Amino acid sequence: MPIFVCSKTYGGRKSTTEGIDLEFERDGQLCLVAIKSGPNWGNSSQIKRMRENFRQAARVYRTNNRTANILAINGCCYGRDNNPDKGDYQKLCGQHFWEFISKNSNLYVELIEPLGHKAKTRNEAFFQKYDSLVNRFSQLFSEHYCIDGNIDWTKLVRFSSESR
Repeated sequence: MPIFVCSKTYGGRKSTTEGIDLEFERDGQLCLVAIKSGPNWGNSSQIKRMRENFRQAARVYRTNNRTANILAINGCCYGRDNNPDKGDYQKLCGQHFWEFISKNSNLYVELIEPLGHKAKTRNEAFFQKYDSLVNRFSQLFSEHYCIDGNIDWTKLVRFSSESR
């Protein structure tokens, strides 16, 4: 969704550069964006890898244009980060991220209604399949691991732990 939104606002496009999801020009800067769901998406090695991806992408772009003004962004679709300046990149979360790629400070709220409607439709189908699967699993479990409605713990433990 962020790539689509940005394509309408800034002509943003899916990046072909490893680890970069979105690239676009804004206010004379080339913006390189790694999109994540929320602010707590990765451990230290994953963040280190993202930083390296930003550095590598900047090197590649600067081989063609030494004076390129490049802005690296870790864009999070939801959440907050009260300290967005991470030194070599910016971390924009929730409202700040959606506004950055769309120029619309209210987009993060406007997205909820259509997504909620689509989710409700999909949830109904999901729960029908889920209920069917739970019923099937319960029946199979009862047939194989229950005696008169009580769990046969010895048989269950043997199944899950016995050497074969």
